[in-house]
Amino acid sequence: MIDKHKELIEKSKQYLWLPFTQMQDYDNDPLIIESGEGVLLKDTEGKTYYDGFSSVWLNVHGHRKKELDDAIRTQLDKIAHSTLLGMTNVPAVELAERLAQLTPKGLDRVFYSDSGAAAVEIALKMAFQYWQNIGKPEKQKFVTMTNGYHGDTVGAVSVGNIDIFHKVYKPLLFESYKVSYPYVYRHSSGDTDVCRDECLAELQAMLEERHNEIAAVIVEPMMQGAGGMILMPEGFLAGAARLCQEYDVLLITDEVATGFGRTGEMFAVNHEGVVPDIITAGKGITGGYLPIAITMTNERIYQAFYDDYTKLKTFFHGHSYTGNQLGCAVALANLDLFESEKIVANVKEKSMLIKEELECFNELAHVGDIRHIGFMAGIELVNNKESKQPFQWEKRTGYKVSLKMRELGMLTRPLGDVIAFLPPLASSPQDLKAMIAIMKEAIQTVTEGAAVDG
Repeated sequence: MIDKHKELIEKSKQYLWLPFTQMQDYDNDPLIIESGEGVLLKDTEGKTYYDGFSSVWLNVHGHRKKELDDAIRTQLDKIAHSTLLGMTNVPAVELAERLAQLTPKGLDRVFYSDSGAAAVEIALKMAFQYWQNIGKPEKQKFVTMTNGYHGDTVGAVSVGNIDIFHKVYKPLLFESYKVSYPYVYRHSSGDTDVCRDECLAELQAMLEERHNEIAAVIVEPMMQGAGGMILMPEGFLAGAARLCQEYDVLLITDEVATGFGRTGEMFAVNHEGVVPDIITAGKGITGGYLPIAITMTNERIYQAFYDDYTKLKTFFHGHSYTGNQLGCAVALANLDLFESEKIVANVKEKSMLIKEELECFNELAHVGDIRHIGFMAGIELVNNKESKQPFQWEKRTGYKVSLKMRELGMLTRPLGDVIAFLPPLASSPQDLKAMIAIMKEAIQTVTEGAAVDG
């Protein structure tokens, strides 16, 4: 009798190339997920795991949510897909209206895509062409933040700033200006207010000197994701928005990771009452079911493209599956669940539980910093707590912790030596406590055996 599990493992090693994965690692520790239920995933050997990273930060209601399953089946009885080039479809229109009602006031125009990186590419091209269309072609540059991550397509990488991901592609990229993101834990002062004010002063100096050539500033609001779960100090986002307005530069907020309730607000910009010129979002928009992403902007920018075809102001961008009916239908059902199950309010409430449960991590010898907002948390592991000396990156301490967590029954992916915790938004208090306990045990077990030299 053929061992189906072993057969699948061998085929996966023979044919697949996994994203953000050194395949030698996968060959040493292969894993194939077969099914899911609620906040649990099951592999082909029958072992279950907590989905501690929401299947890369996007699951909202858990797996196999009946209302979402039914929405897709209902839409299948009508049509699976038709193009949005020159026409539209019913769920795309209905979803656009709902999104305009949910996003900050004035962001009323929705451009669909199918991934966060694509949504960012659209935002960059939209901002660039906006200035061309209104007669200011000199405004072509973008300002981004240190440790920023906005996706893996060439434009998105050009406004990213994570060396380990992006360095090899430098010859392919366009130039963007970099300013410091307020990373309080690693700031020389260690003071939140000083760090915030210095970073705002740096941004102001950049805009004062170069605003005539800058099209937009792009930032991840409230929490940087792939850069290490770096929490933004209170007041920085609002300050950056004021500077963009003062110097006539567009503000793009990348909410692919933070949008749809993840931070305890429907959108992270709501924490400081900021209304960006362009916002990108994805991941949680369909509850974690299908690839839909959005780029939304205001009427002022939209009208700069609205003209006779011969004026060549058309926004020449699109994707085959833009506005896909199945994705839009499940997104609508997802938004219904946000209302009926009070997801955002529950995230706010349960966020306090997460904060309380994480406090005991401060007792661990190699936990340097705990950063948390809503259902996003990062635990930075260090070799020396007093000096904040990191582990040698070659030791892969964070990766070893994630493997230990997997052994204990929970899946996540580290960001270097930062352990990321982003559970499904519908996780119960019991689930959250169990996941955090696994995380603590894994950190303690692995780091206690780490060498003193880092």
